[in-house]
Formats: sequence, structure tokens, C-alpha cells
Amino acid sequence: MKRIDFLKKAGLSLFTIHALAACEKESIEAVAGGSDTTMSTSGSTNTSCTSTSSETAGPFPTKSPASLVMKDIRSDRTGVPLIVNITIQNKNKSCEVLPGAIVDIWHCDKDGYYSEYGGTGLQSRNFRSVHFLRGRQTTNASGLAAFQTIFPGWYPGRAPHIHVHIFDASGKSLLVTQIAFPTDICDHVYTTATKFYTNGRQNTSNARDGVFADSIANEMSIVSGSIADGYTLTHNIVVSA
Repeated sequence: MKRIDFLKKAGLSLFTIHALAACEKESIEAVAGGSDTTMSTSGSTNTSCTSTSSETAGPFPTKSPASLVMKDIRSDRTGVPLIVNITIQNKNKSCEVLPGAIVDIWHCDKDGYYSEYGGTGLQSRNFRSVHFLRGRQTTNASGLAAFQTIFPGWYPGRAPHIHVHIFDASGKSLLVTQIAFPTDICDHVYTTATKFYTNGRQNTSNARDGVFADSIANEMSIVSGSIADGYTLTHNIVVSA
């Protein structure tokens, strides 16, 4: 049974289904399927000191994030390299940067699968015993948490995304949110880096995604780079701490 069919059978609403159903450089030069160019999105990350939208953590949240303190979260997953730079800002202090915040991220692999789950209707492939593409970092004096990962793939019903859970230094939860990707960059990666990405273009746009449809303005990231050199994602997240 496909993931979205399972959710429908469970009696969930269409909005909930959309909300829940939501790379190591390995011979990049050999990637087939078109020419590569350096690209930068025309979008912009949240710079207005508006609180970043709260989103669902499920259905695949990290089970024991405190055990995954690491910057390089790739493990054995292959795909186009991606550096993720997340800056946390405190709305309660005129959006000053927030040092010492704990930042957890997780996302699917190039084929749309999550670690720590599987073997069920939600995800047929069983990855329950591994922990790829999940990690925790603490923000530095500039409020920055950085990760080395791969460009995520996608799965039906969701646009490409990264999940983020932010805590204060004492471990109090401040926000669970998600990060969106510019469509032009995704289209280029999925149709050019075909050595890794075999599902083609995403089947759900940001505008039709049940999570991003009403909040894309403060969940969109800036992504720049190329397939040959890898990409860098930059994003600001505003919390109340």
C-alpha cells in the first residue's frame, strides 16, 4: 500500500494527509542528463522578524536526537552535496541572533525514504535500524548551526523539505518547523543529476503542498551552487526565546 493510500484508509483529512505525507560527492563529474550551471534562487529567506511558522514533526521525527550530535549527517547516503546553514533569531529581542540554541534537522534521502522507520504502510522500505540524514548542532555566537548533508529527494504529496526542531540551551522546545526549497533549483537537480535522482521532477509544488501552501513566505530558503560543486542552503528561523 502506498503511503498516501494508507493515510486515506486511516480516515485522515486531505489537509492532514498532505501535511503528514509531506548528497557525499560521489563521482559528481559522471552525473548524466544535461549541462550543469551555477544557480541561485530568486527567493529570499525570512528577514522580516516575523515568527517562523510552526509545522508538524511527523510522521518521521528523530527518535533519539541527543544521540546524533554531528555536523556531517550523510552516513552512507549518496546524492548532490548540500551545506545547510541555519541562523536562529530571537523575536523577543528584536531578532538578535540566539547563541546556544539546539537545532535538530532530518530529511529524506534521494529516493524519498527516511531512516529510523519503515516496513509499514507509511514507508515500505525498512530503515528502522539506521540513522542517516539526522543530526543535532548547537548554534555558535552568531546564532548559526551548520550541517553537511545531501540534496533531499521527494515523495508523493510533499514538496522537497527539511524538518527542523529548535530548543533553547536548557532543552525547552521553541519551535518545530520545515524548510522549503526553490522549485527551479529542485527541477535542475532532479533532471540533471540523474545518476542519483531517478524519480524525476517533484509531483507536488510548494503552492500545493499542505504544509507550505499558507506559509511559504517565511519557510523558503536561499539555495545557491551547482551539481558539480554542491549547493549551500541559507535560512533564518525566528523563534520566541
